[in-house]
Parts: sequence; structure tokens; C-alpha cells
Amino acid sequence: QVQLVESGGGLVQPGGSLRLSCAASGGMIFTIYNAGWYRQAPEKQRELVAVISSGGSTTYAQAVKGRFTISRDNAKDTVFLQMNSLKPEDTAVYFCNGKHVRRSGALWVPYDYWGQGTQVTVSL
Repeated sequence: QVQLVESGGGLVQPGGSLRLSCAASGGMIFTIYNAGWYRQAPEKQRELVAVISSGGSTTYAQAVKGRFTISRDNAKDTVFLQMNSLKPEDTAVYFCNGKHVRRSGALWVPYDYWGQGTQVTVSL
């Protein structure tokens, strides 16, 4: 069974840094298709933070450009999110995401794998 296990969340002061990790087991999750990080703050919708393609190209939400970096380690089937210069508005539950496929009857269809979420709180 495929599982995505997140780690690295916590409490930090504004201006601080955190490094989130998301390790996949049970399959090659982050090496074939896009992987990404999402976040959901209280009373807000889940939003895309960063995406990395299988070829290594990256895309970031405007709010985190220049501060966050997404990366992957194919050998460990793990994706990371380095978060620098954190702001209180970065406070949210962060979810890793891996694009993949699964069987549906006779077909292979798109499927999203999700981490369990890790809390990031930026506060004095």
C-alpha cells in the first residue's frame, strides 16, 4: 500500500526556516509525474504552494516565490519543501501530493496521493 509520510513541521518565529519532508513507500510516487505541496490555513481553502515536475522544473505560488524551494530525491522517493523567511501568513497545515495513476476497471486513470498533513505555525 502506498503511503506518504510527512515530517518537519513545527513552531517557528517569523523569519525562521523549516524543511518539510515527504517520504513515499510502496511505490515510485515522486519520480514519474508531478509532485507538489499544498497548504490549508484555518477558514481557507487548500491552495497550491509549489510543484516540481518529473523533469525538475518548478512552479511556486506568488506568495512564496523567493522564499520556498521544492526539491526531490528520486533514490529515496522523497520530496522536500525548504521554507525560509517564514511569515505568520504561512501558518497552515501542509500536505504533500504526488500525481500518479491507478486502475479503474480496465483503465489506468489519474490519481492523487496525499500526505497526512503537517502543521506549520509561524508566530512569536
